[in-house]
Amino acid sequence: MSTRSLRRGGNTVVALIILIVLLFPLYWMVNIALQPGKGLASTSWIPTSPGWDNFSRALSSQGGSLVTSLVVALGAVVVCLVLAAPAAYGLAQLGLHGSRTMVFGTLITQMVPGIVIANALYSAYADLNLVNSLPGLIMADASLGLPFSIVLLRAFMVSIPKEVVEAAMVDGANRFTAFVRIVLPMSRNALITAGLFTFLFAWSDFMFALTLNTTDAVKPITLSMYEFIGAHVSDWGAVMATAVVSAIPAAILLVLAQKYVAAGITGGSIK
Repeated sequence: MSTRSLRRGGNTVVALIILIVLLFPLYWMVNIALQPGKGLASTSWIPTSPGWDNFSRALSSQGGSLVTSLVVALGAVVVCLVLAAPAAYGLAQLGLHGSRTMVFGTLITQMVPGIVIANALYSAYADLNLVNSLPGLIMADASLGLPFSIVLLRAFMVSIPKEVVEAAMVDGANRFTAFVRIVLPMSRNALITAGLFTFLFAWSDFMFALTLNTTDAVKPITLSMYEFIGAHVSDWGAVMATAVVSAIPAAILLVLAQKYVAAGITGGSIK
């Protein structure tokens, strides 16, 4: 028992050290943001006299970009799920020929570098007048999470018994009604997981934001932060406050959806 206790204590200490190392950059970012008017060399380890001036400056200069990123990310989630859910259902339940090849091809698309897709999209967007527009950026960011969402939802929907859908159709429901009223509710965890990852992909996107926008009409937070750092490279307090503010929405969403993410990722592996 003493050896087991020592082993558990050692594992706990190692886990705490790893956790401290992983969380230290986040703490240092918040620490610098709370100390207005100080450079990196004069920043203390603990904010003895914290202030909110950096955060007020960050919100005043980045508030519009935060709203833009929120609109783009939520729009990308809607577009992605609307396309991914029927595609995953067809690959999982309809017995389509070559479904495995389609899934493999979907995975291959995630290996294509983003800059290649961005350059190709720019030419198409220029012809369709979608450059510097919210719909254009929403559709581009939705493509980031679409392959992952299709694969994830298909893995979950494969585990749904076909007898459940057939019973609904016997009771008078058509294929679409069974999909909406039976399959989608049963796939709630997987849908939330796919939506969360799509939101994070869109929220952190920089490549499409930089390539598909040539004016300030549509400026997500990633692009705005890039320009803000260039203009305030010596004011690290304001820069770190901007980084903290931009990380809050994603952090809140991760905390609220963590139980659904765990269930959605593991649900497709159990039949």
